[in-house]
Amino acid sequence: MGARARAGHAPAHPPPPRQRARAIGVWAAVFGLSMAVGPTLGGALVDWFGWRSVFWIVVPVVVLALVLSAVFVPESRAERSRRIDGAGQLLLVLVVGGVIALLIEGPRIGWSSPTALGGYFGVVAAAGAFVWVESRAAEPLIDPDLFRRAQFTAAVVGAVLVFVALTTTLLLSTWHLQHTRGMSAVAAGAMTLPLAVAATVCAPLSGILVGRVGARRPLLLAGGFLTAGGSVLAGAGGDPDLMTMSVAFALIGTGFGFANAPITNTAVSGLPAARAGVAGGITSTARQVGAAVGIAIAGGVIAGHGSMRIGWFVVAGCGVVVLALARLSPKKGA
Repeated sequence: MGARARAGHAPAHPPPPRQRARAIGVWAAVFGLSMAVGPTLGGALVDWFGWRSVFWIVVPVVVLALVLSAVFVPESRAERSRRIDGAGQLLLVLVVGGVIALLIEGPRIGWSSPTALGGYFGVVAAAGAFVWVESRAAEPLIDPDLFRRAQFTAAVVGAVLVFVALTTTLLLSTWHLQHTRGMSAVAAGAMTLPLAVAATVCAPLSGILVGRVGARRPLLLAGGFLTAGGSVLAGAGGDPDLMTMSVAFALIGTGFGFANAPITNTAVSGLPAARAGVAGGITSTARQVGAAVGIAIAGGVIAGHGSMRIGWFVVAGCGVVVLALARLSPKKGA
């Protein structure tokens, strides 16, 4: 980051595209490694100390992250500070929270019940108000001008869909392994290792490919593998055998590993440094929204006692859309 960053200023020049793509690949690989540790460690904690221990373990992890950030991460901030967009934040929480609540509670209250219809109206109204407020704010939470770029919009949608596919797979599969096959929590977590290993291996490779040939080919690979993994599970029906699940996990993990570097690269491609940070931040938020939506979809399937095949079709469908969005990604590193 250099002396300017340590003095409290943004760096004068953004990193070269290849270096940035490889860095994103390394970040995604670390994320994949956490996927390997998380379900297995979480399952062990649940088996040994109860479900509350999964939340208590977060406390020392967060403390360690804060200490490491304070010691090793240099300060970096924009030349001019931005005001907090309180109205935009509130409306965005209402939109995202409303969508997730409807997905979770829909099977219980009925999709056409008066409560659900009121929820639909509330979400649409909040979304309309959010767009209106952001388009008129001097310093909006989410810059609407960014969404006029097809590449950026495709990256945000892709980020949501990839994490919808990931979290739907993880939640539905671990629930199935424990409640249908009678596995312990730690055994069910260990079953997801093919997914995590594939993601960890493919993520840095994706970063290298983005730096060399651009984002389109890695994103095509991501969409193809996600589609294949979801299709394998959907074809196996509501009770796939363990070998089928392992193969599907490896395919989905490969797709996830290839996805993150091209999505982030596509989001920031062609933007000046002052806007690239905001674009990357929005894409990161989109990933969290996708994770929440995926959990809500899987929870809705479980709560509604629906066929797990519905969830697998969702995973495959996310892959198909990512394939379609790949054509909007740059062919060469930007």
